[in-house]
Amino acid sequence: MTGTIQEASGTDDVEHMRPTTRSLPDPVRAFLAYIGPAECGLAPATIAAYTADIRCLLESIDRHRGRGILSVTAEELKWHFRLLTSEGHLCGATVARHRASIRMLYRFLAAMGYVDQDPSLAIESPRVSRHLPGHLRQSEIQALLAAPAAAMGRLWKRDRALLETMYAAGLRASEVAGLRLEDLDSTRGFVTVRGKGGKERLVPLGMPALDAIREYLDDLRPKLVPGTGPRDERRLFLSQSGRPLERVAVWQIVRRCASSAGLHRVHPHKIRHSFATDLLAGGANLRMIQSLLGHSDLTTTQVYTHLDQERLRSTITRCHPRG
Repeated sequence: MTGTIQEASGTDDVEHMRPTTRSLPDPVRAFLAYIGPAECGLAPATIAAYTADIRCLLESIDRHRGRGILSVTAEELKWHFRLLTSEGHLCGATVARHRASIRMLYRFLAAMGYVDQDPSLAIESPRVSRHLPGHLRQSEIQALLAAPAAAMGRLWKRDRALLETMYAAGLRASEVAGLRLEDLDSTRGFVTVRGKGGKERLVPLGMPALDAIREYLDDLRPKLVPGTGPRDERRLFLSQSGRPLERVAVWQIVRRCASSAGLHRVHPHKIRHSFATDLLAGGANLRMIQSLLGHSDLTTTQVYTHLDQERLRSTITRCHPRG
């Protein structure tokens, strides 16, 4: 029911996956404009996800029910979500996002008078199970960070700086791609990160990351900035043609370097999880990790308490009367 993103071969110069409103009904296009920067200010990745979810609904009800977006009933929405979980094989978290997309769409349509009643009110929230986030062992992190080398091509210094920054600060793919030159305070060793909802946080960087960034800025980035053509928007990390590096390209870089290091199933969020897990193992408290990760709710951070089992066991042994 949903398409797959094909990974470009031989290049990281990937066009940003911006949502397109072509061929969408006018009410849907009005909704997507509403949730954009001028009104709600949702992140581009969120808008793209919502657009894909709505397209999925449109294709489903048109193909199987012959309905348009304004004539969908509550029962047909329930049918659509049953289809997502059965034929779509989607996990609870993904179905929950679909539900949020559709609920927000129909709240807008009802408020603007496009529909008389909101059929999405009848959709039940799926049960979302909390899976323990995967993380890399220290030996695997070291192998990943050492993977970028001259043999990988002219961009290896950028890739090394990118990976060091992601692990040093626990950044999401979109966050590291969005870094600008002015966000880096190399004197004090901090970077300003813009997270979900446009929230900013200040995160310290260690010397390995700062050294890798300096080498990239001195030796490679000036060669990537084009004399003509697309502006680099003063982004810290650039593609080989000088365009701002995008989230999709960050995923590709991580996969390529992980493959070179002999690692499998590595993605940007696994590096972020490793950052949090290693902090917890080193003695950092959850409040500090919450601040560094940019979590608005501590319960999101608490999942990491299940990862450091050896530390928990040693605490019981040391502190409990019958440890």
